[in-house]
Amino acid sequence: MTNTESAVTKTDTAVTETDPAVSFRGAVKAFGAVRAVDGVDLVIERGETVALLGRNGAGKSTAISLLLGLDEPDAGVVELFGGPPERAVRAGRVGAMLQEARAVPRVTVRELVSFVAGRYPAPLPVGRALELAGIAELADRRVDRLSGGQTQRVRFAVALVGEPSLLVLDEPTAALDVEARHAFWAAMRGYAGRGHTVLFSTHHLQEADVYADRILVVDRGRIIADGSGEQLKRAAGGTLVCVDLAGRDPQDLALLPGVRSVEVRAGRARLRSGDSDATVVALAQLGAIRGLEVTPVSLDDAFLSLTARVEEAA
Repeated sequence: MTNTESAVTKTDTAVTETDPAVSFRGAVKAFGAVRAVDGVDLVIERGETVALLGRNGAGKSTAISLLLGLDEPDAGVVELFGGPPERAVRAGRVGAMLQEARAVPRVTVRELVSFVAGRYPAPLPVGRALELAGIAELADRRVDRLSGGQTQRVRFAVALVGEPSLLVLDEPTAALDVEARHAFWAAMRGYAGRGHTVLFSTHHLQEADVYADRILVVDRGRIIADGSGEQLKRAAGGTLVCVDLAGRDPQDLALLPGVRSVEVRAGRARLRSGDSDATVVALAQLGAIRGLEVTPVSLDDAFLSLTARVEEAA
């Protein structure tokens, strides 16, 4: 069933304020033999800030295209606020900041943002949108004469000026320097704090860890992990216990309590452990605690571990 077909069975009056912001039910989208989205089931509730993580080609951009109604699923259903994406977009409930967008020639920043604001039923004041995006001083500059980072912030202003209920951001901090990235996330956090739903994709895992309530890891068109940053770290082996190998067989260390995996780098064993206390006690009993370090698993480590499991299972 396509989104258009599903709209026939659900009228505007059937949509309630309890419907989730985003719903995927068995969504599939294929390009030839490649399933870019492969049977995805997903619910994002209103007010959540959700990060979408995945390698290039994992299916993130295709999922966003389905969500925005730019493409239709081959199977399954995608809905926003209880109805087809096209209806939510037409109603001004969705704002999007996409990677692939050309600068509009011969218009100023203020003119462009004002034009977009006029297409929404209850937009933010244009000056406020420019201020939130950190480009108030660029209001009278031509859009096609801005730097890459400045253009990215104009896209953010365009996405939020309608004050949409759902804000979709595809790699929003690409081309931004460190200072601009901090300013962007401060603005995004303030926007989300007013009860709006935010979905963003990023290659900066630390951004996902800090700014998202929930992280979705996508690989080969499927969601392979769904939870907070802490939950994902625990799922991948919540702690790294590192010791000098000192001639020991790594296979013996793999049998210690709590150990989920062992990696050897430059003569040191890195043990992913779900129970670091038990692992350290067992190492002490073996007399194997030279150069002992115990640190939390980073989200980078968790991401690599989760996607490696998919590779091994393929």
